[in-house]
Amino acid sequence: MRPMLPEPLKKSYLKAKEMIDSAEDIKIYSHIDCDGICAGALLSSTLDRQDKEHDIEFIGLDKLDDIKIENQLTIFSDLGSGQPIDRISNSSSQIIILDHHPPLRTLHYNSKVSGKFLEINPLFYGIDGTSQISGGGLSYLLAKKFGLECLSWIGVLSAIGDMQHSLHGKLKGLNEIVLQDSVEHGLVHSSADLSLYGRQTRPLFVALSYFGDVNLPITNNKTEAILCLKKLGIAHKNNDRYRTLTDLTTSEKSKLFSELVRLLTREVPEKYIKYIPRLIMGDIYEFLNEEEYTYFRDASEFSTAINACTRNNNADIALDILKGDRLEAVNELENLARLHRKYLAQKLAMIEDEDLLASTDNLQYFHAPEIKNEVIGTITGMFLSHGDWQKPILGFTGMGKDDGLKVSLRCSRLLSYDGIHFGHIIKKVAEKVGGTGGGHAVACGAYIPSSRQHEFIRLFNNALDGLI
Repeated sequence: MRPMLPEPLKKSYLKAKEMIDSAEDIKIYSHIDCDGICAGALLSSTLDRQDKEHDIEFIGLDKLDDIKIENQLTIFSDLGSGQPIDRISNSSSQIIILDHHPPLRTLHYNSKVSGKFLEINPLFYGIDGTSQISGGGLSYLLAKKFGLECLSWIGVLSAIGDMQHSLHGKLKGLNEIVLQDSVEHGLVHSSADLSLYGRQTRPLFVALSYFGDVNLPITNNKTEAILCLKKLGIAHKNNDRYRTLTDLTTSEKSKLFSELVRLLTREVPEKYIKYIPRLIMGDIYEFLNEEEYTYFRDASEFSTAINACTRNNNADIALDILKGDRLEAVNELENLARLHRKYLAQKLAMIEDEDLLASTDNLQYFHAPEIKNEVIGTITGMFLSHGDWQKPILGFTGMGKDDGLKVSLRCSRLLSYDGIHFGHIIKKVAEKVGGTGGGHAVACGAYIPSSRQHEFIRLFNNALDGLI
């Protein structure tokens, strides 16, 4: 059954549409990550189709205090709820906030000032913002009020980029409205499949070698991955071309699924065995208007490409691609992605060569101030397969001129399936040392004072007693 929007939420969207219809001077601020870029692209595309002149700017949360709200209408997407936006606006401005993060304000407060300040947040209606709707999804629901279901595929991309599917292996809640619109309009194909990353572009044996939730004999070992496929009678080449996951027959996928179950069952404690199928299988999302064997075809690979732009301060390239202006942007993206991969490989090698990974009873961590804070989360996730998968891994790096540290946490999905939500834990621990934090069950982060790093590690380790 298709989920339904709560009636008060429907009224808020109608109000937002009215505010846009009556505005001539519009500015969009959106978060500089995949979800935020998608949210901004949805809003910008919507305004384009209404012939509304507008500006758009992608910013980090740390830059919100520096902005001046001067336009007739200002829209914040994938940010704003956790910041005192209502207090920094001038008397003549109207504001719309479309955000799924925990809000400072209450719905009661929001309803009092809805004439010039409208905040749309799923948490006001008891809807989980981490797994049921993304920032881009909220922006799409506004675009839908203008009859722009043709943009629904960007809402799907934003949900995958925000890891909304990580807990259940599929999109749930209000995300299903976005997905069903995409499917009904022939934009997206969704089906249950092996959930190895790189289904369109990575050779199958490479995709297998990157399986990192649990360290297997094939993990970080391409030779072992090829031998595994050979044992199963699965060719890793078609003539001179390496096969990808999308090339496999149903029978071959069934063989590979059974083999991965066998390998994982040998490696994980008994309490995790029941979760193994969820680790291997999940819904996949393909964009039907995109060319096969490109990273635009698969939602996970597309979201990685968008993130490569955001991590390297090139949001405009991602915006052009999402809005269809691809003639030059695709070449720029390919060059950027190549440099991005090279940088990641160098920093991963540095962590390993310098033996930076340390461990406590319940966690593992590294401190690498040489790593750009924009990519510390990516590198932390990639390095998980080099350590102990049964412990979360924390990456620390500096914040440039600021006297602070950025912390990124990644962990095996098995830990979240067993009920641990690291986003909640990191928020509480960060606040105890004078910082801020939050995020998803398997991917989250914090900003903390540099002088309190060791205290943060100690408190975090203690918080995990009995959980790991």
